[in-house]
Amino acid sequence: MKTNQVIGRRQFLQSSAVLIAGMGFQEALPAIAAQVKRGTPAMEKLGWQLSVQLYTYRRFPLFEALDMVAALGIRHIEPLTALQVDGRRPDVRANEEMPADVRSELKAKLADRGLFLSSLFAQFTGAPDQARRLFEFCKEMGAGTIVAEPPADALDLIEKLCDEYRINVAFHNHARGQSPYWKPEQVLAACRNRTERMGACADAGQWARSGLDPVESLRKLKGRILSFHLKDIAKKNEPSSRNTVFGEGEGDFAKALRELRRLGYRGLTTIDFEHDTPALQKDMARNVKYVEMQAKEILNAERETGSA
Repeated sequence: MKTNQVIGRRQFLQSSAVLIAGMGFQEALPAIAAQVKRGTPAMEKLGWQLSVQLYTYRRFPLFEALDMVAALGIRHIEPLTALQVDGRRPDVRANEEMPADVRSELKAKLADRGLFLSSLFAQFTGAPDQARRLFEFCKEMGAGTIVAEPPADALDLIEKLCDEYRINVAFHNHARGQSPYWKPEQVLAACRNRTERMGACADAGQWARSGLDPVESLRKLKGRILSFHLKDIAKKNEPSSRNTVFGEGEGDFAKALRELRRLGYRGLTTIDFEHDTPALQKDMARNVKYVEMQAKEILNAERETGSA
């Protein structure tokens, strides 16, 4: 089946169709937790707050995915607004329509696990009332960034709401042919002469899928990077290329991380792992380990050169 993973997510957002299947990860959680030390100290020293885009766990309701994230030692999450919250309430999604009692329950579950809903991957419909309710929802949940690919005719309103609510909107770059923001120049054009709260959710793996150089693309966005998505891909210049475990693909992953550090980026670094298999949780543990290892190498290199 030649279906692009990213197209699937965009359709997922538009249709709010969630596939709930298999509960096999639950039994594996204690073993995974034993292998992963709580926290990522090297990343924290770099100012990189490790997060997870919960499309990674789209097979599971949000409330179940929280346990999987916590087992990895990660403290931040980025839900997709089309995600189902739990199996008991199949119509409730992780968005501005969430009822007050479910919001309270979600906040309690986050607090119990030491997690923060720090960003939200959302869809702007173009309707002013929907945009305001989305910002209100983020404010209530403590999310400082909305990741989106908003329509051009909504940008004036979004800029006003960004400053009013002090919440960022980060333009995500899906692969070429699938996003109006797949090139850095398109993001810069959308943000030109606008508030600093509008910028890029830089997805280096998507740039590699699109045939763009991730390092050069990061340089073009210097000063406008508000969020960073961690992704590696099997094949460059193929928009349908699947994800790989970090460091095993052609996405120039380590180079992109070093460039991110050189640019002085500090903020959310979000694992956006789309390759769902029965080994997903183990693959995620490997992803966390790899990024922390890269952070340690960056810090060691800075100590050796005296630039730390």
